[in-house]
Amino acid sequence: MTSQYPKWANSAVMRDYYDHHWGIPVHDERELFKMLTLETFQAGLSWTTIWQRRAAFSAAFAEFDVDKIARFDRHQVEQLMANSQIIRNRRKIMATINNAQRLQQIHQDGKTLDHFLWSFVNGQPLRMHADGDQLLPSATSLSTEISRQLKHAGFQFVGPTTVFSLMCAVGIVNARL
Repeated sequence: MTSQYPKWANSAVMRDYYDHHWGIPVHDERELFKMLTLETFQAGLSWTTIWQRRAAFSAAFAEFDVDKIARFDRHQVEQLMANSQIIRNRRKIMATINNAQRLQQIHQDGKTLDHFLWSFVNGQPLRMHADGDQLLPSATSLSTEISRQLKHAGFQFVGPTTVFSLMCAVGIVNARL
């Protein structure tokens, strides 16, 4: 699609991700929760590793159905820990279940993750200019604030770096070349 790619889009998989997903605004609630979950699992790992396993994550986490994940019990956690197709990190698995429960609370209050995230930018993507050789920051003051608010709502594994990566992934920040 594009002839210009950032340095991180150095493989066919990542170029496809860049062309069809990264930085394109997302407002679908399930897709936002999916990306939050994938970003949680990415912490400390390569995005390529996570992106290539997204179908396995989807199958393992009930197609990212928040209500189903919120009800995961000890038995399901152990099944996830035994699933070699995903990243088997108990803290990240437990954070995902917790985050589904926190999102249920937001829904019960008549709100959405979509509204929560996009309200920080008045529903309009922020444009961040970077050339192909320039790295984006790992966090910004805005990702720090969103992280603080998510943590205040009880979400876990949502530090400023994870949140900034999420913001770029779902188009809240548009840093496309």
